[in-house]
Amino acid sequence: MKSITHPTGLFDNGAKDYKHITAIPLAAAMGAEIQGVDLSNVSDYAFAEIEAALYRHKLIFFREQDISFTDHENITLRFGDFGTDAYTKGVEGHKNIQPVIKEATVETKMVFGSGWHTDSAFLDCPPAIAINYGKDMPPYGGDTLFANSVLAYNSLSPAMKEMIAPLKVWMSAKHVVSSMQAEKQSQQRKSGELGSLELDVDTQKMIEGSYHPLVRTHPVSGEKSLYVDKTYACGIEGMTEEESRPLLDFLAGFVTQESFVCRLKWYNNTVIMWDNRICLHQAFNDYDGYRREMYRAVVMGEKPE
Repeated sequence: MKSITHPTGLFDNGAKDYKHITAIPLAAAMGAEIQGVDLSNVSDYAFAEIEAALYRHKLIFFREQDISFTDHENITLRFGDFGTDAYTKGVEGHKNIQPVIKEATVETKMVFGSGWHTDSAFLDCPPAIAINYGKDMPPYGGDTLFANSVLAYNSLSPAMKEMIAPLKVWMSAKHVVSSMQAEKQSQQRKSGELGSLELDVDTQKMIEGSYHPLVRTHPVSGEKSLYVDKTYACGIEGMTEEESRPLLDFLAGFVTQESFVCRLKWYNNTVIMWDNRICLHQAFNDYDGYRREMYRAVVMGEKPE
């Protein structure tokens, strides 16, 4: 294994020498491309190495994959039961495969996945792993950024780690719901639509949200990470807004600084998998005039600890 040590010296994104797959690191901070496997036909041996690579690199991706909805379901179920998706209905006959489609004719200021976030953090048991299939991608734009929240936590000072260790963060979708409502009014769209995406949401439950540890421990690797973002982290248990906001703003900005981030360029037929427990991501709305067709599935997560 060739070491690819982050400049902080706190993370090594070097790829291991696997027997059934090849991993090519994307950046020093995180991420790797996986080659030598067809996701429509994965052996148990290859899957075990894919899973190990996912936990090591936080984000992995596969190019030139031609998978069906059934294939997508089967891949997801190798990791665990289907998770709760708080936003969308599934495609016909495959309720756990959610379409994320923006048509070329749609102009909107807000797209699904915009803003730094960890998926559905307001749920009691947020998704553990997300698996997205980019079927029809625009010729430019629509990239996705990912941030390594394990590396971010390890980069904090000992004093900051000690201070935040017992804290619980209030994860709520109140800002997202407010933005959705404002976009609806400005665009005069039907209720619950975001771009070309029809949403099916319980807004009250999303706003109520959940309290989770600000520092969570990964159930498999045992790694500690910052569980905070700019989208859903709305408060800290036992603190006033004035007390919690400076701390949340600092941590959310800290975890997404450039040195902890990698950038994924999409091409047609790309499959990506990321560990939703230990990284953040955000999508860009910079491809007006082009169609973007993606499908997503999530793996059921545990209650953060």
